[in-house]
Amino acid sequence: MMKKSKEDVSGAWYACAGLEQDIVVATRATLSRNLANFPFPDKLNDSESERIQSIVFDAFNFLKNAEDFQAISVCKLDGIGNKIMHERGILFDSKGKKTGLVLRNDGKISCTVNADDHLKISSFIPGLGIEAASNSVYEIDNELQKRIQFAASYEFGYLTYSVLNSGSGLSVVVKLHLPACSLLGSIDSIVKNISGDGFNLLACYGSGGGNALSGFGTKGTSLGGYYIVVPKSSAGGSEFDQIASIQCAVQNILKEERAARKTCKAQHITEISNYALRSLALAKSSFFISLREAIDIISGVKFGKDIGVFCGIEDSDLHALLYRVQEGHLEYVLDNGKFKFEKDIQDNRPRKIERLRALILQEAFENIEK
Repeated sequence: MMKKSKEDVSGAWYACAGLEQDIVVATRATLSRNLANFPFPDKLNDSESERIQSIVFDAFNFLKNAEDFQAISVCKLDGIGNKIMHERGILFDSKGKKTGLVLRNDGKISCTVNADDHLKISSFIPGLGIEAASNSVYEIDNELQKRIQFAASYEFGYLTYSVLNSGSGLSVVVKLHLPACSLLGSIDSIVKNISGDGFNLLACYGSGGGNALSGFGTKGTSLGGYYIVVPKSSAGGSEFDQIASIQCAVQNILKEERAARKTCKAQHITEISNYALRSLALAKSSFFISLREAIDIISGVKFGKDIGVFCGIEDSDLHALLYRVQEGHLEYVLDNGKFKFEKDIQDNRPRKIERLRALILQEAFENIEK
């Protein structure tokens, strides 16, 4: 049987090594499915939503490795647990008491119940893993279909709440670090190129603004140069076509970013060194670091490593920091660890969070060498 227990943040998938991690942070594949003969989640009454949750939870109990999964109603998550689920890309705009969650213990597989669709099965892979992530969600889908009848038609494929997600119901999102393309001002051309292929390039953490550590004048670009490649629709073509299409789009972006890094190293090494060294110095000398500052610092250190300014830290460790410095994760660590803070901030929770964020960065960067 599945275990019903608290969310565990240890041994997280995002701390593992993966492919193409010089640029690719992570890959997420999601399958949207709805049960036949039930309305979409926004039209469900309490009895119907409970029935669907019961059907889905029960179906997971028949998986070969059912004991590796936990099931919970989202309304039973505390505020910190809810934050962590959002920060990991597992929950988005949940519908409160109607929404359920099934999570594998290692965090690599999740399934939301009664969110936008009755089911959203997701797989998370560190680095580039489009096929691996897609295969994982289809394996779960195939097992669930032995016990659940999903809504589908010959004309439209699998039926989903959003018409754009119908057809295969598959959506693959790839998170990228593109500091060189940001510096050279080629993000707009990437956006135009992949838009014609059916994808959007979106900022991960909001605008970088004009006061970012890089000093590159990248107002309007994504904070830290972090972006996600997102399909506009899953309604056209088979899942094989869609996987091949995003593989091609991502590979083209990787080529462009690597070429841009060569140009940056040849023509802008002083600027990049300044950004990288300022980032490292700020992390090492600060008592308090905000989330936006942390994202910018991690990007600067990563860019410096990629260009050869310094070494002593792995790509996977830098990518993991993007999750470790988030508010919910730090609140969990703060509440479950023993820390001795400076006297003047012992009763100031926001400051303790910023202090803890600074300490985590300092510990992660202690072996970096020029």
